[in-house]
Amino acid sequence: MATLQPTQNEEPPEVGAQAQAPAAPSQQPAQEPTEISEDHIYVALTHDHLNYQSIIDQVRSPEAGAIVVFAGTTRNNFNSLPVQHLSYTSYAPLALRTMLTICRSILTKHGLKGIAMVHRLGVVPIGEESILIAVSSPHRQAAWRAGEEALEECKAKVEVWKREEFAGEGGGVWRANRDGVVGVRVDEPRIGDGKGDEGGSGNGKNDGQR
Repeated sequence: MATLQPTQNEEPPEVGAQAQAPAAPSQQPAQEPTEISEDHIYVALTHDHLNYQSIIDQVRSPEAGAIVVFAGTTRNNFNSLPVQHLSYTSYAPLALRTMLTICRSILTKHGLKGIAMVHRLGVVPIGEESILIAVSSPHRQAAWRAGEEALEECKAKVEVWKREEFAGEGGGVWRANRDGVVGVRVDEPRIGDGKGDEGGSGNGKNDGQR
């Protein structure tokens, strides 16, 4: 059974605390899950720096003879334009479910012992990791194939959107399509309003830098 973990846990009420009048309804939105785990699978979204050792530990198995890790990092240019940084946003509940579906399929297809996929959100500076994918397998060939397939499926399907901020472009925001394809420039990104969204098949959301 998959386990969903929220961003924060509510504080439990104090035992024996004096009764108080009911508080006004909170205007804070419901907490969104940031990770899902089940047997041999782990997926997560985070605003923190990504940790190689942590994701490797998620897929360790005494039955595995190989662990392959892919790291996608922010480079300093795109089509000869200087990039200041990348910024990622997502619809977390759906993105996590899509990541879980991808990992389930690849785990079965390649006979893996474990698979983990963690995507960073928010601003990702030059040289830092935006995604880590780890797979473990009895043999290295299956691990190599599974790792690459997991990345391509994530780029094509997971509900994560990327903005590229270019130096010398007046602070303009660009939205990338597939690898090597220039994105659409938007002045004020508004997710879901149809302006600046990418065309083509799949989501085309987090490509062009990895």
